[in-house]
Amino acid sequence: MDLPFRIVPVTAYQQNCTLVMCPNTRDIAVIDPGGELEKIQAAIDELSGIPKKILLTHGHLDHVGGTLPLSQALNLPVIGPHREDEFWIQQISTQAKMLGLPAVESFTPDQWLEEGDEIEVGDLTFEVIHCPGHTPGHVVLFCRQYQWAQVGDVIFQGSIGRTDFPRGNHEQLLRSIREKLFPLGDDVRFVPGHGPMSTFGQERKSNPFVGDQALGLSQ
Repeated sequence: MDLPFRIVPVTAYQQNCTLVMCPNTRDIAVIDPGGELEKIQAAIDELSGIPKKILLTHGHLDHVGGTLPLSQALNLPVIGPHREDEFWIQQISTQAKMLGLPAVESFTPDQWLEEGDEIEVGDLTFEVIHCPGHTPGHVVLFCRQYQWAQVGDVIFQGSIGRTDFPRGNHEQLLRSIREKLFPLGDDVRFVPGHGPMSTFGQERKSNPFVGDQALGLSQ
């Protein structure tokens, strides 16, 4: 089954901004617009879809840096992440300054997300899974219809998210992956915040940080 999205890597961090488009209604959700809005807008135009909302997995600058100008330009509501990441969003101007990047304004999402919430994009439904560890308010968006997830910086192909940022927690991150994501099924494909796609099954088998063998759980 073809997945209903387009990945648009943006900024020097090559962060995977993802455009999810409902095949029936052509409604679009922009997930994690980290910057380079001209690239995001060009991809929206190519899809000939209707932008409806911005969804955020967590509050780090490389994922939210373009949120406010995109929201203002297209009059889109901002949804997510979990409220525990509010402190990250409120200090994104400081993040930008520390990294020597152009000034970025903070914002307040129109809706914070909680475990168990559901988000609709046309006929598509995303289940919200709160997965703290990389940041305390990180959420994963799971589309059961297509068996795929947008995981932000929780897990990558062959790696996991950093936990050396303020309020990061390595053990919490491992629990989020093992107890909340892997049980969704080995066949579930995921788009990480950076790099290529993978499946939970592949990472459960071979991920050197959180896989069965790495944790001594393989037979």
